[in-house]
Amino acid sequence: MEIPRLHLFQLEDQPWFPAVVRDFATDYLHFIEKTCALHRPVVALLAEALRSTRSDHVVDLCSGGGGPIIDLQKALDADGVHASFTLTDRFPNREAFQRVASRSNGTIRFIADPVDARTVPAELIGFRTMFNAFHHFRPSDAVAVLRDAAQAGRPIAIFELPERGLRTLVPMLLLTPWLVMLTTLSIRPFRWRRLFWTYILPLVPLTCWFDGIVSQLRAYRPAELADLADSVGVANYVWRAGQVPIGSVPGTLTYLIGRPQPG
Repeated sequence: MEIPRLHLFQLEDQPWFPAVVRDFATDYLHFIEKTCALHRPVVALLAEALRSTRSDHVVDLCSGGGGPIIDLQKALDADGVHASFTLTDRFPNREAFQRVASRSNGTIRFIADPVDARTVPAELIGFRTMFNAFHHFRPSDAVAVLRDAAQAGRPIAIFELPERGLRTLVPMLLLTPWLVMLTTLSIRPFRWRRLFWTYILPLVPLTCWFDGIVSQLRAYRPAELADLADSVGVANYVWRAGQVPIGSVPGTLTYLIGRPQPG
């Protein structure tokens, strides 16, 4: 069944949304990504892109709760690709960023101030990545993200787990609040406030449920990503879009990789 892309209202995108709830929601997403090893299908794609562009530093955009960066970096190291990372976000989860950086032996750092993926500061030099956040952007803003990278001559890789289809939408609709409540006691560091916003006033599970459904409906398909890339209009820059199986759970990883034209 074909589901049209719907760019609906999403709570975590709103500047007025309580930071404590946003941060606990991104902590949950980070926990799920780590527990289910959702970074695995990214490794080969990113390793090849880093090698081909001779990049050894990654500027991660829209980093949320830190995403898969620690495990991804370890997997890249095991594959012989050694890269440092800088975490950024428009609404930086500073506590999560600090926690990730403190476990990295100096190879992961972060920007504490807001960074807009559509206009990345010139001093942030490196291979740009975005994990599970591109669906937050309307087509015009999505093109702006891609154009900013291309005009700066920076390679960029977009990786998306949200998938616009019933096989992801139905489980999200039925299970997400219960999964949040079941896993919250396992999320570290332990926070009494996390319990309050999950079990007493359950805004975290409701946020993850609502925003999770909207994320599936906002997701771009590979052909749509290719169309966005075609709209960038920067010469001597090439794009590749596609999908690969996730492996650990049903579904696929959608990707778009862009880089300056070789030679």
